Amino acid sequence: MLTARRPPGPEFISALVAATWLDARHAVSVVWLLIGHPGPRHPRQTRSGIEAELLALAGAMGLAPAAEQMPDIGDRLHFDGRVVALDYGHRFYSLHLPRPRISWREHVTRGGPGCVALGLDPLPRGAGSEAVAPYLSRPGADTRVLFGAITARTRQQPTAPTALPLP
Repeated sequence: MLTARRPPGPEFISALVAATWLDARHAVSVVWLLIGHPGPRHPRQTRSGIEAELLALAGAMGLAPAAEQMPDIGDRLHFDGRVVALDYGHRFYSLHLPRPRISWREHVTRGGPGCVALGLDPLPRGAGSEAVAPYLSRPGADTRVLFGAITARTRQQPTAPTALPLP
């Protein structure tokens, strides 16, 4: 597991790319969330600087390389109506995810297992499902992709106040 670090701020997080899918190929279905960065967007950004920020993000969430046992990083997925957000360890900000499919949302809100994968190598914007398998299975991915098991916490609906009898 990586050393806990201070998570990146919203400027870096807003540039991240995320893909979600439900893997139902095995006896137990698993929801996945792949997070990456598309690469430098302006002259001040470098690949090494981006990687340092991604490692800080991984450390803040408690992720580990594939070669290690996958850590349970807790209830970091939050649902509030149609919004799905990932608590990545920042005091004030969370990462809002693109709208996952209904089957993905239902699986995780029913307590089904989930996994977050954070790629250290560039992940192009708009990378669809056809790009995910090659990205995760390429040579060296066991040290360049960091993982953690996640669960969801749904916002409790406020309960109506109990009516008290009038005197």
